[in-house]
Amino acid sequence: MTEMSVTRPVSQAMDHARMILFRPFDLGKWFVIGFGAWLATLGEGGGFPGGFHFGGPRGHGAHNIRAGLEQARDYVLQNLAWIVPLVSCIILVSFAIWLVVLWLSSRGRFMFLHCVALNTAEVQVPWTKFAAEANSLFLFRLVISLLGLLVVLPLVGGFLAVVLGMALSETVNPVGILLTVGLVLVMTVAGIVLWVIGRLLDDFVVPLQFLRRSGCLDAWRELRRMYQGTLSNLALYLLFRIVLAIVIAIVVIAVVLATCCLAGCLMALPYLGTVFLLPVLVFERAYPLFYLQQFGPDYDLFPPPATDNVSGMASA
Repeated sequence: MTEMSVTRPVSQAMDHARMILFRPFDLGKWFVIGFGAWLATLGEGGGFPGGFHFGGPRGHGAHNIRAGLEQARDYVLQNLAWIVPLVSCIILVSFAIWLVVLWLSSRGRFMFLHCVALNTAEVQVPWTKFAAEANSLFLFRLVISLLGLLVVLPLVGGFLAVVLGMALSETVNPVGILLTVGLVLVMTVAGIVLWVIGRLLDDFVVPLQFLRRSGCLDAWRELRRMYQGTLSNLALYLLFRIVLAIVIAIVVIAVVLATCCLAGCLMALPYLGTVFLLPVLVFERAYPLFYLQQFGPDYDLFPPPATDNVSGMASA
């Protein structure tokens, strides 16, 4: 634990990704492993961030906003009889879909890890073998997601209330600015904490569950023991993961631009986009496994090379 390299696993993960996907190249294998990767990343797709602007002559913006809010309030009050049931149904259906997606992605994480660690293309075996571990992961992710919503939603609501209040009154006061800055800082800290939890969960907790065939909380306890007294190694790992993510994003953008956005169109396709990005996804899944390998033989997820068995038989 004294010397944990964050750079050595990069070349190891690249070699492992090449071995899985190109030695030899098997399109059927790509589609099977891609299915596991697609399930593992289900619900994590993003979009391009948009911007906001306030049009119209100065001095009329607040009036228009206030008038629009009053009209919306009057409309809702006059149509509560059907708006409340409709909104309730939308919320319930959305929550049910989110639960299914969260459950499927939890199962997919073990399927994808199984394929990457063992260099195999299987669906049914990891789906049934790691059902208990995946369900434990699902429950943990559910609790963390709900706690995150309980923390973030009030912060977002307070931020919008302060900003909207200043916009309607057409005044920018020091108290409002301080509240806005404070809420943004708290939201940033909350976002960083949630990102760290998610990063550790994917990179270490799930592999530990895979190794030990244990529940999610047991894996978290083992992870805490592993890094006890060596938090500097963990901080360095997390910082390097950010750098690695930036480098991968630059490479992907360069590929999109070099292909005149054709690659971007392929990446946007459900499932097929995941298959197209499989070299990146396999590398990202393999990198923390090789990093974890540095903790000792008890943390090696990869099977022994086949050559060892052959040489052993020959010597016998």
